[in-house]
Amino acid sequence: MSLDFNKMQGLIPAIIQDARTKNVLMLGFMNQEAYDKTVELGKVTFYSRTKKRLWTKGEESGNFLNVVSIEEDCDHDTLLIKVNPAGPVCHKGTDTCFGTANESGIEFIDYLQKFITRRHEEMPDGSYTTSLFKKGINRMAQKVGEEAVETVIEATNGTDEGLIYEASDLIYHLIVLLTAKGHSIEELAAELASRHKE
Repeated sequence: MSLDFNKMQGLIPAIIQDARTKNVLMLGFMNQEAYDKTVELGKVTFYSRTKKRLWTKGEESGNFLNVVSIEEDCDHDTLLIKVNPAGPVCHKGTDTCFGTANESGIEFIDYLQKFITRRHEEMPDGSYTTSLFKKGINRMAQKVGEEAVETVIEATNGTDEGLIYEASDLIYHLIVLLTAKGHSIEELAAELASRHKE
């Protein structure tokens, strides 16, 4: 990266985003040394403008921001750092410095798709997802059918909790089947979007 630290007297803003939930957690500032240390440690390190020193987020609390990826903007003067937080981010004990909960929403489906894709590429032993891929398309399609029937049964004669549980199984097995066929849940989202009329 060719970062421009000159525009703000040696500092650049770093937006911290949860890699899984996509929620913005906080904003901090880095100088070149803080950036280099972040890359070296794999833990977000800022430059404190009040204390005039480097500080690794979590160095006292243990709530580190473990780096997943670092991206620069088009002007090379702002960073987007995606992290896996090890606990609450704010010094006040909240999930984010904006007082919002760092909860997973629909974005988790994207995370799950990426996880299942990795399983398909790596095929680790002992993984249920790997076992499904090894059983082949027919068995995966059968599982989707079974989960669809169980979802219908819960919807008509079961409980709300059972419906959510079985529908979750259905979505998971559907993503596995799509992945095995070389497709993704994003393609379903694109298809639905193309049909949507206001």
